[in-house]
Amino acid sequence: MTSLRSTSGALPLNASTKSSTTRPTSASTSSRLAIAEKLLLAPFGLTQAHVSRALGEIMANGVDDADLYFQYTRSEGWSLEEGIVKTGSFSIDQGVGVRAVSGEKTAFAYSDDISEASLLDSARTVRSISAAAKSSRVKTPASRVASSRSLYQDLDPIATLGSTAKIELLGKVEKMARAKDPRIVQVMAGLASEYDVVMVARADGTLAADVRPLVRLSVTVIAEQKVAGKSRREVGSSGGGGRFGLAYFDDAQIAQYVGDAVHAALTNLEARPAPAGQMTVVLGSGWPGILLHEAIGHGLEGDFNRKGSSAFSGRIGQRVAAKGVTVLDDGTIADRRGSLNIDDEGHASQRNVLIEDGILKGYIQDSLNARLMKVKPTGNGRRESYAHVPMPRMTNTYMLGGDKAPEEVIASIKKGLYASNFGGGQVDITSGKFVFSASEAYWVENGKIQYPVKGATIVGNGPDALTRVKMIGNDMRLDSGVGTCGKEGQSVPVGVGQPTLRIDGLTVGGTA
Repeated sequence: MTSLRSTSGALPLNASTKSSTTRPTSASTSSRLAIAEKLLLAPFGLTQAHVSRALGEIMANGVDDADLYFQYTRSEGWSLEEGIVKTGSFSIDQGVGVRAVSGEKTAFAYSDDISEASLLDSARTVRSISAAAKSSRVKTPASRVASSRSLYQDLDPIATLGSTAKIELLGKVEKMARAKDPRIVQVMAGLASEYDVVMVARADGTLAADVRPLVRLSVTVIAEQKVAGKSRREVGSSGGGGRFGLAYFDDAQIAQYVGDAVHAALTNLEARPAPAGQMTVVLGSGWPGILLHEAIGHGLEGDFNRKGSSAFSGRIGQRVAAKGVTVLDDGTIADRRGSLNIDDEGHASQRNVLIEDGILKGYIQDSLNARLMKVKPTGNGRRESYAHVPMPRMTNTYMLGGDKAPEEVIASIKKGLYASNFGGGQVDITSGKFVFSASEAYWVENGKIQYPVKGATIVGNGPDALTRVKMIGNDMRLDSGVGTCGKEGQSVPVGVGQPTLRIDGLTVGGTA
């Protein structure tokens, strides 16, 4: 089972899906490699020669592939509640993951001790996956700097704003939210920053590095009102972020997040129990693209398809969706939360067309599954940290827009649900069955929105739902930068997006 959640439950914002025009170059990697070596090798008396020796130790047993993944991560977080900043945290984590691959088998070791002794000990441990020792010494290929993209600045976002200014920013969120409406009784806000530096050394001599900034502002409000002597409380959330500095969160951006959160909470105060049954469902643009991510995206990851456990296994070239449905996974969009200059195996990120006009075109791949399926990696080998093995994972997954105005899509509903925001979802890869909980939804009759509803859960089957797409809006948006995807115990930042979308015959579990 896989799952995607919104880190803040945010509403989607307008965003471009234009990919970076920067072609992958080795020059892009060189400056980042210098930063990585300064943080991850030099302090421990290591050089590229030590890295090559460790890889040589692994390859001495004739394994199919091997890599070293060095990582340095500095994180900071602040949170506000009840009008005061209650917590502040700061952490530094660093280490190295050592991997050997033989056939379908993977041996993996990791350590937070980045020393020559630890590196060689880990290398000798993982090479035991293959008993076919060649010799005690193996000549490793000459090092070469991998090509990569330049999608975001090599900056430390923690240093882009002082501590006092960060506290003032959270106070501004509190003040703005309470000024919006007297029914706002509680405000919670969080500000998170991360500076992540990684270096990958592969058995073929490839060296790659990346410097990854990541920031996020989250806003949650609670609204309360009394009706017939009884108090009712509802929650609204918003937020966003990406791979840039904290200056992104200016007054206008903060006001937008606050306005979205307050709107959601006040709307839910008026919400009635959601109806249940099979009906037409219209999904809003932006963050509702989690349906694509869960119901379709995970099913197109290479590991599930190589093993034949995906509902999409063996279907490349076949129609798997209605005409007009084109789905991409694109790690090359500048400054996006899910974007990467290189993946966690050292490959440059790519713009991968998964479904084109309803026809399945391909899967997303890491190195292991690409080799076994005899295709090329797609820049989707990702891992949570140096303590985890890489696997095929999504970056920014979205559906392209169609030719219908969103108002026209909603107006086409005779009786059904319009879901404009979701809290999260999950899917069973083998069956394709998914479930999503709507955090903001409306009942529609004769093309008119009647009233907000709460407690709506959308249930369906991914491959089947794709064939039930009847109308595609022209308002494609990406989410605001809040998604975190979970798979096999690993979490990574991702992006989602879609236009307003009408799907017929979905099952809605309600409370009415």
